[in-house]
Amino acid sequence: MISVVIPVYNEEGSLSELHRQLASVLADGRLGPHELVFVDDGSTDGSWRTISEISRADHRIRAIRFRRNFGKAAALTAGFQAAQGSRVFTMDADLQDDPAEIPRFLAKLDEGFDVVSGWKKVRHDPWHKVIPSRIFNAMVSRMTGCRLHDHNCGFKAYRAEVLREVGIYGELHRFVPVLAHARGFRVSEIVVTHRARRHGRSKYGFSRFMKGFLDLLTVRFLTGFRQRPLHILGGAGLALTSVGVLVLLYMAGLWVAGERPIGNRPPLLYALAFLIVGVQLLGVGILAEMVTSYNIRPGDTYSIAERLEPPDEDPEG
Repeated sequence: MISVVIPVYNEEGSLSELHRQLASVLADGRLGPHELVFVDDGSTDGSWRTISEISRADHRIRAIRFRRNFGKAAALTAGFQAAQGSRVFTMDADLQDDPAEIPRFLAKLDEGFDVVSGWKKVRHDPWHKVIPSRIFNAMVSRMTGCRLHDHNCGFKAYRAEVLREVGIYGELHRFVPVLAHARGFRVSEIVVTHRARRHGRSKYGFSRFMKGFLDLLTVRFLTGFRQRPLHILGGAGLALTSVGVLVLLYMAGLWVAGERPIGNRPPLLYALAFLIVGVQLLGVGILAEMVTSYNIRPGDTYSIAERLEPPDEDPEG
């Protein structure tokens, strides 16, 4: 089964047309059975009423309504938990993603990939959104090793096992391919059509990019140091401590050489600050290692691609 998960926030004007386009594409019997999972993320317009009307006419629709706006990551998580398909799509409800691309995503999955991300190569967005987005995408690819042209694109396809292993929260939904790549899943992308917005307005502003950078630091830590936090915290602490010790040795050499007093010299204060912060980072790193050792689950340390089991023994010999 194919599941299409669609987070909705104040998209009343586009939902009926989106459903019509999806139904037209998915009606192709060669794609197999399908379901549509709409998640209303606390809309304040008539989005839920429209979803309810559509669902009465189409039994393949599942719908979830949040009590208030919890964010796109929460909406996607709820949709993933409700989805029953072995291949799961995510797409926005604003009609900027073209459902006609779905067969191309499926073909790419059939090539052996686990995650296929859309790449809006030609974008119908203002320049002040396009340029920061390109810089951000290049930064994510460089820092994580998951090289995609458009990490922000909401049009993606996954094998269900990816979503069972990769958890998201906050605003980490755009980094699911990165988190999957870190666990050894195969990630690819295809160029998709980006259509101009016809209804509603964009939910994102400049603050999105600041939050995105902070989320990138979180993802870099999770993918590189989640199971060994002392390596980054302790490394920084050890570096600061070493610098502090070297400066103190230098100041001690000046004192022995007779260049006194040294207590009013700035390098001494800097050295003491480096020592204090360095020791604190080492301590925090050790505490983080202890917390990690107690809370890490066996499945967090590896990802199984396939199993081979011995045949059941014949009870009669």
